[in-house]
Amino acid sequence: MIDLSVFENNPDMDVFEQERVLSEQLFGADNNEVAPGLFQKAYNGAIIATSYAEILLNKAIREFGPDAEIRYPDTAYYLPVITALSGEKVTKLGELPPILNRMRAQIREALTFENARLCGEATLYAAEIIEAIHYLEKDEPKVDPWTGFLSDPAVRMYGIKLVDWTIPGQAVILGRAKTSTDARKIVEELMGKGMMIFLSDEIIEQLLEENMKMGVDYICFPLGNFTQVVHAVNYALRAGLAFGGIQPGRRMEQRDYQRRRVRAFVLQLGEIDEVKVAAHFGALFLGFPVICDQPLEEEIPDWYVSHPDYSDLVKFAMELRGIKITDIEVPIPLNYGPAFEGETIRKGEYWCEMGGGRTEAFELLRMVDIDAIEDEKVELIGPDIDEVEEGGRLPFGLIVDIYGRKMQKDFESVLERRIHYFINYAEGLWHVAQRDLCWLRVAKEAKEKGFKFRHYGDILIAKFKSEFPSIVDRVQVTIITDPAQVSELHALAKKEYHERDERMRGLTDDSVDEFYSCVLCQSFAPNHVCVVTPERVGLCGAVSWLDGKASYEIDKTGPNQPIPKEGVIDEQTGRWKSVNEYVYKTSNQNVEEVALYSFMQYPMTSCGCFEAIMALLPEANGIVITTREHSGMTPVGMTFSTLAGMVGGGVQTPGFMGIGKSYIASRKFIAADGGLARVVWMPKELKETLRDDLVQRAKEQGLGEDFVDKIADETIGTTVEEILPFLEEKGHPALTMDPLM
Repeated sequence: MIDLSVFENNPDMDVFEQERVLSEQLFGADNNEVAPGLFQKAYNGAIIATSYAEILLNKAIREFGPDAEIRYPDTAYYLPVITALSGEKVTKLGELPPILNRMRAQIREALTFENARLCGEATLYAAEIIEAIHYLEKDEPKVDPWTGFLSDPAVRMYGIKLVDWTIPGQAVILGRAKTSTDARKIVEELMGKGMMIFLSDEIIEQLLEENMKMGVDYICFPLGNFTQVVHAVNYALRAGLAFGGIQPGRRMEQRDYQRRRVRAFVLQLGEIDEVKVAAHFGALFLGFPVICDQPLEEEIPDWYVSHPDYSDLVKFAMELRGIKITDIEVPIPLNYGPAFEGETIRKGEYWCEMGGGRTEAFELLRMVDIDAIEDEKVELIGPDIDEVEEGGRLPFGLIVDIYGRKMQKDFESVLERRIHYFINYAEGLWHVAQRDLCWLRVAKEAKEKGFKFRHYGDILIAKFKSEFPSIVDRVQVTIITDPAQVSELHALAKKEYHERDERMRGLTDDSVDEFYSCVLCQSFAPNHVCVVTPERVGLCGAVSWLDGKASYEIDKTGPNQPIPKEGVIDEQTGRWKSVNEYVYKTSNQNVEEVALYSFMQYPMTSCGCFEAIMALLPEANGIVITTREHSGMTPVGMTFSTLAGMVGGGVQTPGFMGIGKSYIASRKFIAADGGLARVVWMPKELKETLRDDLVQRAKEQGLGEDFVDKIADETIGTTVEEILPFLEEKGHPALTMDPLM
């Protein structure tokens, strides 16, 4: 742990003294003697990297001029390495020379570990400048699967998986493995363990030779070559800015956050030159160890080491970084892990498909008595996959029976939603939606590897037992592909859905005696606390009140704790003394008061995982809502990325708030501020996705069945001037409501 107070209490301490103190705190002073040869290479490499950056920078200034705009696409953090570490928000090319000169000035010949780390920092800056110039010159990769710079929405896309440790860490792989087969095995093992993977240099071509699936959907990012590896660094630093709430320029605080919370390591495969060594010391500067597959004449214990044996390279690297995973054996012939959740199986790629409106299909999870279940039994009723022709369709039913001494009827829907994730974690299996809207596909490759329908059951039995051990004792799975049986059991499932929905309609904020906290995100956003109610889902959209209740039953000391509704302060704004006391204590005494039904008074904080953001639009006396998927401009003059940069990190920002999408259609949606009637703009895709629920809610609130069509979207305009005439023409109620400000 870095003692940040030493640096905060000595603001005039220069970078050289900072590194000396840090060495004593973290690395041990004796490390200055262990690797002078490595330190020399880091020095030489930093000189080469910064000189190359200077050449490209001077050339760009001559060609484009010092006032040329320089930026990465779709980010609120300018050039993130520079923003995070120095606080400088670079927008013009001419602002870069003094920054680069400052970095060159900190490259010193003295062969010490602290100087080598400063050489590493200078190399990170140089790489960031080089890559930003490439974007200015429109010289970045545009062909799949190369990703280049990863946008802010890509950072936030995996926010919830980072904070709940579904993604346990990050692996940055540079260079070239001994063979392409070795490259595939290393990456497959990392994927199977759920790691986020960044790739640079020849390993990308090796994986393409092996037909390896890569890209954003697989949490495996082929960044590019040479300096493009800096996009792994600026991704990690944005996690500190977005989730950690670390202010730009808080250099030591950012480094402490990276070392403790962003559990990354570097695998260097193949030959190592001086520039690569300098880049490695950039990783060490941030607290990420480096593991090389080449023999090293010098090592830095625990930080810069050699491990040539590929058979346990991944295991060794994860142990060195302190990443511990309890592997659960899923007995199927397919690779399995969260890396495959985003896999898309398109037409022409699947062997067969079920549901999705093409055939009758349903899935149902139900609680049963102990005498109605045979533990770990998987039964198939109807034809198996090898009895289906390629490209075929067939009806499908999936019934999961659960017995548990602590199982409750209300937990059925919570566990049922997990079917989607558990199936999608298998490479070659695709699952969309739930209940009788489910849609499944099996890839040709999965069928060739030996996948049978019974393996759906094997997946679900293994995962339900491992993920919910406190409430799941026995699991039985029935898979139905016989048309008559699917129809008969579908009718039974619809009856269960109806009864479940009727129970849920009575579950409101007013009908319960307690809410639930969610502090999953505190692993990345230490001051953020969600308060989840029956009518307000967590801002990530993934945690409902029932999820919180089930989680508490599973782990009484876990991230979801009951908060009694005690000491009413103001029911209209949603303020309770007990909620404030819990939030104040759990936010490390940073947030004193929260109003659950207002975004203008004491709004709930945001971590960075939110599905959508709402923002005040004073000119229309209403609010604008945008989503992570919508990259365009909004009428408040900011994109999602820019808005997200304002509200993340566990801070209260009146007039702005991160939310889960389903909250928009809640009866309690900013009820103290006017509710749904305040919404004046949202992306068309979001409007259509929520249309049925919004229409129902609008009718209930007396806004009329046509209210949704009074909400502007990007087809109407993205500026105040463009949407105001539309709102006036439609008679939008926000224009005549009491002023929000």
